[in-house]
Amino acid sequence: MTAREIRCWLTDMDGVLVHEGHALPGAAEFLERLRERERPFLVLTNNSIFTARDLRARLAASGLDIPESAIWTSALATAKFLGDQMPNGKAYVIGEAGLTTALHEVGYVLTDTEPDFVVLGETRTYSFEAITRAIRLIDAGARFIATNPDPTGPSAEGPMPACGAVAALITRATGREPYIVGKPNPMMFRSALNAIDAHSETTAMVGDRMDTDVVAGMEAGLETFLVLTGSTSRQDILRYPFRPTHVMDSIADLIDLV
Repeated sequence: MTAREIRCWLTDMDGVLVHEGHALPGAAEFLERLRERERPFLVLTNNSIFTARDLRARLAASGLDIPESAIWTSALATAKFLGDQMPNGKAYVIGEAGLTTALHEVGYVLTDTEPDFVVLGETRTYSFEAITRAIRLIDAGARFIATNPDPTGPSAEGPMPACGAVAALITRATGREPYIVGKPNPMMFRSALNAIDAHSETTAMVGDRMDTDVVAGMEAGLETFLVLTGSTSRQDILRYPFRPTHVMDSIADLIDLV
């Protein structure tokens, strides 16, 4: 099946392990096999709303036991990036606890007075006042960072505007494009590899999206597995000029590869 020896695993969350709050078939067994074989792994998500602790509780409610230390969000990746770029800096943040907590933990001060960065994340309640403040701070010289490029997110009522859509609004108003840390930026994958002391040559990425999981995994030098339990059908793959290393029906098909 695979020419490489895979020692470490990165996997997307929604569409791979869970769907609408329910564990997908094979997910619990796949995670149990990783623990049995003592394989380092991280669950990646572009969602910056929740802390890793929050996500662990949500995953537990779906029947999946994933330690807090094995969850890597775009908020954590953004905080790591900013902590490396400018230690102990200042940021004006539009986002929820997942992002504000991560930035606090790397030593950032959150302020709307002369911040070094404007950091845009996900929130269910984007405020026109907060967006206006962000625009004015960027115009005054703050650097613009976004946690992820997703234009919409799911809700019970249907799609709702997400980070990418609001970033486009701010870009249109300021003429400044954000640096986006989350998938498909391979930066998020490299920070994840560093977090578990893994090497790209012996790590695989499991995802359900060609335009984020597969392309970022490929650019980071990982073996990629596309599963068809999320947003991508087998026919959709043909639209892209790149290919995953493997296409599988679900995470259940990967258990024997661990």
